Amino acid sequence: MVEFISIQWKTRRILLNLMESGEKVRNLIAFWLLGLCNNYAYVVMLSAAHDILSSDFSNSTTLTVNEIREISNSTRDCNKMSTAAILLADIAPSFLVKVFAPFILTFTRCRVVVMSLLTTASFLLVSFSTELWMAFLGVVCAAISGGLGEVTLLQYSARYNKNVVSTWASGTGGSGIFGALSYAGLTLVGFSPRHTLLLMLVVPFILIVSFFFVLERKRRPLRIVSVNSDGEPLLDEEEEVREPKEDYLSTEPELYTFKEKINMIPTLLKYMIPVGLVYLFEYTINQGMAKLVYFPDAWLDHSSQYRWFLVTYQLGVFIARSSVNLIHIQKIWILTIFQFVNLILLSYEAVFLYLPSIWIAFIIVFWEGLIGGAAYVNTFYKISHELSGPRREFAMGATSLADCIGILTAAAVSMPIHTLLCSLPVPE
Repeated sequence: MVEFISIQWKTRRILLNLMESGEKVRNLIAFWLLGLCNNYAYVVMLSAAHDILSSDFSNSTTLTVNEIREISNSTRDCNKMSTAAILLADIAPSFLVKVFAPFILTFTRCRVVVMSLLTTASFLLVSFSTELWMAFLGVVCAAISGGLGEVTLLQYSARYNKNVVSTWASGTGGSGIFGALSYAGLTLVGFSPRHTLLLMLVVPFILIVSFFFVLERKRRPLRIVSVNSDGEPLLDEEEEVREPKEDYLSTEPELYTFKEKINMIPTLLKYMIPVGLVYLFEYTINQGMAKLVYFPDAWLDHSSQYRWFLVTYQLGVFIARSSVNLIHIQKIWILTIFQFVNLILLSYEAVFLYLPSIWIAFIIVFWEGLIGGAAYVNTFYKISHELSGPRREFAMGATSLADCIGILTAAAVSMPIHTLLCSLPVPE
């Protein structure tokens, strides 16, 4: 068990360790904000999935608790289309971006500008949509922005001290809780989904400010080649990062060829497979099962229950992704087993509705979020410690494909599951 979890209770020393790392506080703050802004639109689109698929999205009218009780006597309260359709639109473009982005030249500053524009477009398109295809186009824009941002900024983090990985992960976890909570909270107090999305246009502005004005510019460490006594080239220690002098739009030197990067992929599977499976199980829960888990006697209507399930899940993710400086999990595959157990429990609930209280469902969903967040942050934390230099930079970007593949598979699986479960009668 000691080998499984190496717990380092450093509550009184965390800030001191961060200072001793040599990384400036401004860079730690910048990566936290970048993580927050990068995933924010993605999270909001998933939180709004039920509303986007509703025919009355403009008015956001939902069934009351009494109406749900009447419906539940004979059939299940289901959208015609699974919320996994939103997940598919939210992850498929991101997957394509993550496939190709690690292998092409990194125009980092241009990418950040494109990310901000795409996030802005996503909120505007969904907010002003009059047809379902417009809303889906907005979701696609959010997906491309998030995928491009994750692979770009994770690669860029390799130029800084490894502690920025933990602040980035914490920021992405923060986007989950703040995104889900802001959407659920604003709609609860009376804002329509459309107006709620318009209020979130401040997020891409914060992204630009964080990258261009808060984050300190650093170049990629360069490999210095020396020659041994036999005249053969050798790699020396990496050159210390320096402030760039090139123009904002200039290219940055690539240190591995395309073939070398492809050959490196098998060595990264030990990181990719466990975290990919964790994400497969948890997003099958969120988009295939959670929408069909509801309690007619609860104080929340069906749509509100789904929103607050996601808030609870994101709270678990945020706590786990912010805890890597306290708890290090070495064997990520054990988290895969835990998440599979969660899938079994909530699948059984979606079919038989056996749980006596909504609070039990909230606890399971919170635990699910903890597992997912821990798998993500500990995977990238291991990479930052076990690899170095350009190899670490490529590994960061390539491993981000794993969670994307898991989510994409979950979306494909969840749609037929939704159709099957909706056809089942409500158990008595």
